[in-house]
Amino acid sequence: MTSQPSRPRAQARPRCGAPAPWTRVYLAAACLALGSAPALATPPAPAPGAHASGAFIGPPAPASGAFIGPPARASGALTRPPIRAVRLTGDITIDGALTEPVWQCDNACTAMVERIPIEGVPAAQRTEVRVAYDDHAIYIGARMYDTAPDSIVARLGRRDDSVASDEFAVYLDPYHDRRSGYFFVINAAGALSDGTLSNDVSSDKSWDGVWEGRARIDAQGWTAEMKIPCAQLRFDRAGEFVWGIDFRRTVTRRREEDWIVYRPRKESGFVSRFPDLVGEDRIAAARPLEVWPYLTAKGEYLQHAPLDPFNHGSRLRRNGGADLHAGLGSRMSLNATFNPDFGQVEVDPDAVNLTDVETFLEEKRPFFVDGASMFEFGQQGAGDYWNYRWEDPLFFYGRRIGREPEAEVPDADYQDVPAAARILAAAKLSGNLSPTWSLGTLHAVTDRVMARLATGDSSWRAEVEPATYYGALRTQRVTSDRRVGIGFLGTSTVRSRDGVGLRDQLNDAAFLGGLDGWWFLDRSRTWVLSGWSAATRVQGDRQRMIGVQQSSAHYFQRPDAGYLGVDSTATSLTGFGHRYSLNKQKGATQFNAAVGWLTPRFEVNDLGYQPQADLVNAHIGSGYRWTRPGAVRRYQTVRLALFGAWDNGGDALTRGAQASGYTELNNGYSMNYYVSGTLRGLNNRRTQGGPLTLQPASWSLGADLGTDPQRALFYYAGFAASHSQSGSWSIEAYPAIEWKPSAAFSLKFSPFWERLRDDTQFLEMKDDTTATGTFGRRYLFAALDEVTVSAKFRINWTFTPRLSLQSYIQPFMSSAGYRNFRSLARARSYDFTPFDYGPGPDFTERSVKGDAVLRWEWRPGSALFLVWTQQRSESLPVGGSGFHPDFQRLAGLHPDNVYLVKLSYYFTP
Repeated sequence: MTSQPSRPRAQARPRCGAPAPWTRVYLAAACLALGSAPALATPPAPAPGAHASGAFIGPPAPASGAFIGPPARASGALTRPPIRAVRLTGDITIDGALTEPVWQCDNACTAMVERIPIEGVPAAQRTEVRVAYDDHAIYIGARMYDTAPDSIVARLGRRDDSVASDEFAVYLDPYHDRRSGYFFVINAAGALSDGTLSNDVSSDKSWDGVWEGRARIDAQGWTAEMKIPCAQLRFDRAGEFVWGIDFRRTVTRRREEDWIVYRPRKESGFVSRFPDLVGEDRIAAARPLEVWPYLTAKGEYLQHAPLDPFNHGSRLRRNGGADLHAGLGSRMSLNATFNPDFGQVEVDPDAVNLTDVETFLEEKRPFFVDGASMFEFGQQGAGDYWNYRWEDPLFFYGRRIGREPEAEVPDADYQDVPAAARILAAAKLSGNLSPTWSLGTLHAVTDRVMARLATGDSSWRAEVEPATYYGALRTQRVTSDRRVGIGFLGTSTVRSRDGVGLRDQLNDAAFLGGLDGWWFLDRSRTWVLSGWSAATRVQGDRQRMIGVQQSSAHYFQRPDAGYLGVDSTATSLTGFGHRYSLNKQKGATQFNAAVGWLTPRFEVNDLGYQPQADLVNAHIGSGYRWTRPGAVRRYQTVRLALFGAWDNGGDALTRGAQASGYTELNNGYSMNYYVSGTLRGLNNRRTQGGPLTLQPASWSLGADLGTDPQRALFYYAGFAASHSQSGSWSIEAYPAIEWKPSAAFSLKFSPFWERLRDDTQFLEMKDDTTATGTFGRRYLFAALDEVTVSAKFRINWTFTPRLSLQSYIQPFMSSAGYRNFRSLARARSYDFTPFDYGPGPDFTERSVKGDAVLRWEWRPGSALFLVWTQQRSESLPVGGSGFHPDFQRLAGLHPDNVYLVKLSYYFTP
């Protein structure tokens, strides 16, 4: 069955009927756009970009007050003179010395102003920036004068790591669409970071360009020199050289940010504010083909049974593949990967999940992380989105591609099941069709997965995952003044069916088609209306469709939901989803209201992530923000919102209020805090497909405090607590400490502790004709006492900007005991009767997992990885809140060790 990753818990949904005619328009558009029509006989049915945490690498996160500069040009406000780029007549050596004649010319840009701490005042330290170019690259030379050069903070860090250091950043809008672009950052120690800009306000550090940068510290301050090859940028090579550009300097000891153009923290818009960068003539060079072939060697030393015919304790494997980047004209780019290997990515953390919702795992594989913002859907236009008791479906979830096989493995004495489906090839095409049209598409094919099985003298192979095609298409059109935008997203999953096998466990095909957009209601762009509507369709045999309807995202079998019901003859399901919001994003006073609706048959889990369907949600909220620094406070925002959620049958699931806030202090400390309360409602998920139960009123609160992250010793402390009138409660604490004794080394320790009591932990359902109050079935529960203890240790040791060692270790223990066994007495109540259940399913899970990665970028774009991964674990049938963690016991367990060497080479044929 298609599973659902878990972020929060889910809820219920609506009914089945023939799809409306306009549904077919959504679905047909998705299929035609993806080019998968031959595979479909019937009509077919993320999160804003990542921001740096600590050192600021891209635009600031919208939630914390967002971006920079005088009012946007589209609003008729002031404009700035263009910044001039000089065409080179000689060569430049990228060494940070700025000795070439071009860096002595009189075209320096110097007019930088503060955004932090005090908006609009002249920068305390002088900065000079010059731009040069030829047909192959853009060159940046920056001189950061400093009256106290011995106080410059210069810390090394692995590429794209957030480290507290003096920095210089360049933001480019080469296509001059005033919505998208790139950023390139170098700090005073020479560490590099880069990424992409989108939606005028979003940044994404997942993109890694091939470029050079060097920095030097001297008696006048420090200097930075950059060479950004034109091959890394998308721009109109046939047109005039007019781009957008901005610069940022960070002076760490003063907690100061200086910009050429800054965005007030009470306003929105970032890329649209950039001044023009004007060259003497156009850049004529074509974009070359870029290729990264790779080779890997892997050794696996795993636990094994003495007579296991498939595992003798060690395996040696070799592999190879290639990545390819190609420019298709001046506007489009093709990225492709063949037989990719992602052995260098960090292992996933351990967790125990007792809910009915799949655990959500972060995407870490470079090919799918790079450019992931291209497929973000539904949150465009506005710079800030509020959600209360609502989680937008993730319409494209890259972890579905190359995932762990989903089908059940047949019983056998010995099993050898591949950990993931092999990706044969994947490709992305993206770019701008015109200044107002953008396009992105992804296609991937995974191989058929066969498990090897053996019992006695017999051995055989069984299919556990069919060969599968995945596709996604994203396009967006924005008006020239950027006040209105509309986009389309289509996704497709089509599984190969060589025979009847697995048809009762996996969908044959799944499709999604949706429209999203925004409309700024006034010329000053204070009010924006945004949202999305989507339709989904899944197809398969009757048994599989029954499984989808009864899965944890849908629960059509609920006996007291008259608007639901399992259709045993269905061979497809079609559903709809919508979310619309009104946001005020300028000024000190904030306002946000939203409404969302997911029908019962809405289903995106083949290529997306959706914990539940059958949900109607709404909220209205307001807030206030203080942006002018005071005697103690540098910035603060507070919010208050009312919210509610219902199922499609009209039953009230939750109604409540939440107050929250964020404060930055002048000494670099920061605080988050919230308190929330809900009234009594109904719960349509507690019985996991059974009748509704009463949901008692509850409250929750939480807070965290972080010290100045720029100091050598950083402390963080957070806690959260909740309590229900039923007696259920939870409390958790998550402190952290980071030690940076030198510019090249850091150690971070993040323990976690949670203690909870769930008065009604679901166990199972049993048929019982005497249980008339619950429709002839008994729904069994117990009081669960659970304690979880874990920690994360991270070591970052950066020897040079191109050579680094990272290590990650996570000890984990969760122990739970069950008692007070009961059965639900009647539907729509919180009444229970004792039940003789016998021994409970107590458990203790212990594990330690970790890895170490040595990365050496031995030439620009080419890297060598040495990786070691280890895991030890055990499960015990005893547990409870008094059980001792006893992590030392794990040291005596046999470890699973994996060693990997990966070598990649970058070249342009």
